[in-house]
Amino acid sequence: MSNFRKVNNDILREWLSYREETLLGYLTKEDRKHTINFDEISQKILNSIPKKNRNFVKKQLSLLDSNFTDYITYWVEKYYRNGFCDGIELISGCIDQ
Repeated sequence: MSNFRKVNNDILREWLSYREETLLGYLTKEDRKHTINFDEISQKILNSIPKKNRNFVKKQLSLLDSNFTDYITYWVEKYYRNGFCDGIELISGCIDQ
């Protein structure tokens, strides 16, 4: 079971990807209130700086967006993966008794 706790490419990751694809198509009104409007925020930042600095800042904002997405994806996957493993361990513990 411990190998499922490790974040890697496996059937659990495929399931999480599937859930992400299908779940994002059904966002509720409340869900939409809690989205990150990165493009809108980036545009406001870019519009407030001198033109000579925009390319640099745009690249840095893009890196920030990519890094933040990777960070969130990793921790969400790890959270769900561990929850799944905990649930399986609980079930198998009940079956063994």
